[in-house]
Amino acid sequence: MSQKTIVFTGGGTAGHVVVNLAIMPEFIREGFDVHYIGSYEGIERDLVDGMEGVTYHGIATGKLRRYMSVENMKDPFRVLKGLGQARRLLKQLKPRVVFSKGGFVSTPVVMASRLTGVPSIIHESDYTPGLANKIASKFARHILTTFPETNQHLPEKKVVNVGAIVREELFAGDSEQALAMTGLSRDKPTVLVMGGSAGAASINQAVRQALPDLLKQYHVIHLCGKEKRDDTINQPGYVQYEYVTDELKDLLALADVVVSRAGANAIFEFLALKKPMLLIPLSKQASRGDQLLNAESFNKRGYADVLEDEEVDATSLTDAVNRLYENRETYQEYMASYQPQKTKDDVIDMIKQTML
Repeated sequence: MSQKTIVFTGGGTAGHVVVNLAIMPEFIREGFDVHYIGSYEGIERDLVDGMEGVTYHGIATGKLRRYMSVENMKDPFRVLKGLGQARRLLKQLKPRVVFSKGGFVSTPVVMASRLTGVPSIIHESDYTPGLANKIASKFARHILTTFPETNQHLPEKKVVNVGAIVREELFAGDSEQALAMTGLSRDKPTVLVMGGSAGAASINQAVRQALPDLLKQYHVIHLCGKEKRDDTINQPGYVQYEYVTDELKDLLALADVVVSRAGANAIFEFLALKKPMLLIPLSKQASRGDQLLNAESFNKRGYADVLEDEEVDATSLTDAVNRLYENRETYQEYMASYQPQKTKDDVIDMIKQTML
């Protein structure tokens, strides 16, 4: 058994990777041999592959769908193949622990950890656990949660509420770098719009339709998702990108307020940075409803305003952004007591305590 090997897994969306990105540098600095198991071509490969100090391994994956699809007949075979690949990798690498952020790629890895006798830890960000983590929870040693309310949905003897884990580099954002990157100025406040790594059609449409009104008062930086740019729009004060990685910290440093979906990792990052946020959660028609619960929780705590996805249009979005900006100091007062660093340290300590 290697004295200094650890495996991370998680993928499918950026939200299933960013927590790993926050933790891995700590183990790299301590001299661990760090490995990441993900899919062959998922976003996790884009974010992790090539990261100094991390070796990436791709395996076969199957999506765990809640709806009828012909692909559901093929996916069990992909999952079984991925399970076999993950088992061989773990036997070869002999890690002391597996840390999983969730997503469908992580399930065979956590299952394989049980088969090879390697302890595993799962981190669940959302208010209610996703299907992948529900399945993987049966094989994990510990399950860490972000929201305390999540504990009631998971095995009592395994679950520990730790809070959110935030990437350290986000606190090093430089607004001057963002100004140079975007070509914007400080003559107006800046609204940062984020629809997630895949984009959000309803938000993209509403933002673009609202530009004539929004740009009278604000600059708008729009992260619109892969292949979701509209290069026919060329208006001063409006800048759009498909997706950013290292530059996000600088854009957040510049932003006065944020408009976003309500994925747990993202909204806790905004909270840690004390950024007033307008959350537009995915509806139950488009998801399992986790973002609705995330947004409701933040709204009750005074961290965020919420606009339902079905209600989003140019007028409602403009009105909501105006209210958010006018009340930004009130939101920041509620956010002031939140301390993210303790959570990250607690999780790293738990990983070390779980090691073989």
